[in-house]
Amino acid sequence: MLSDTRSTDVAIRRAGPADAADLAEFGARTFFDAFGADNTPENMALYLARTYGAAQQATEIANPAMATIVAESDGRMAGFAQLREGPHPESVHGDSTIELLRFYVDSSWHGRGLARALLSAVDDEAARRGATVLWLAVWERNERAKAFYRKCGFADVGSSIFVLGADQQSDRVMARPIP
Repeated sequence: MLSDTRSTDVAIRRAGPADAADLAEFGARTFFDAFGADNTPENMALYLARTYGAAQQATEIANPAMATIVAESDGRMAGFAQLREGPHPESVHGDSTIELLRFYVDSSWHGRGLARALLSAVDDEAARRGATVLWLAVWERNERAKAFYRKCGFADVGSSIFVLGADQQSDRVMARPIP
């Protein structure tokens, strides 16, 4: 358990099969909150349907090449992160890399220390898996997220394409050594 500045207890743990439905709802809601205003309803609906169903989340939780970490307070999800082993962009250098595929914190928790605590759990899991470099792709227009990642030691190392529904968008690729 850790405490934020308002003395609310937060538990950070690995997700299990029973978390799939909550994770699907939370992921879809936080993704929509973050990006809905800047994208068409059609593209958002298509992306969310492909990405955040309970069956999809159950598959990801069970996948040994992935790790899903949830943060919760009073039995309610406050944030989650997903790591994924696999290939990395040419712009990411390192002997053993791992991708921070998803990283979302409910807006009510912004500025309260939860994101840093969740990232620390990500680092622990990445190190446990033998990774030495953590990388991610973040929408080029998401200034808040890019600023957070820079504060956490990530450097911009390139770009990649992200397909949201039928819309090809440009992401910035960021990477840093795992502490």
